[in-house]
Amino acid sequence: MKWITRSHVHVDRVACPWLITRFVDNAAEFLFVPASQIRKVTDDTDGIPFDAPDVELGHQDGRCSFESIILKYDLKDPALLRIAHIVHSADVAVDIDKDSIARGLEAIAVGYSLRYPDDEENLLISLKFMMLFTPGAGCRWPKDRRSNKSI
Repeated sequence: MKWITRSHVHVDRVACPWLITRFVDNAAEFLFVPASQIRKVTDDTDGIPFDAPDVELGHQDGRCSFESIILKYDLKDPALLRIAHIVHSADVAVDIDKDSIARGLEAIAVGYSLRYPDDEENLLISLKFMMLFTPGAGCRWPKDRRSNKSI
C-alpha cells in the first residue's frame, strides 16, 4: 500500500512510517508530496494519507498523527503507548515539555532535516535512529527501497 504524507520529514513523519511498517503494513511505500498535492496523489494512487491536514490519520482531537494511527489500528502495546507520548510531546509545540525526552527527539529531527533535505534519505537515516530509540518495540532494520538491501 502507498502511504502519502507531506514533504519535509519531521518528528511525526518519521515516527509514523516506523509505526506503519512495523505494526500495520510491512510492505508500505511512502510518498512525500507538497501539502497541496496530498488529496490528488492519494486519489491517483489509492493511497492512505497521514500526517496531513484534514485526514483521518492526522492531528485529530488533540492527538498527533502517530496517536491517530495507534487508535485506528487498535494498537495497545504499552511500549508503543510510551513512544506515542514522547512523539506527541516532540511534535505538538504546546506539549513539548510534557515529556523529558521530547526536546531531544525534536532537536534530532531538526538536525536530520538540515543534514538530509531529501525526504527519502532523511526517512531512511531517521529510521535507523528510531531503531535505537525504540528497543524491544517490534524493531527490525528497514530496507533501502532504492537498492532493496537491508541497512
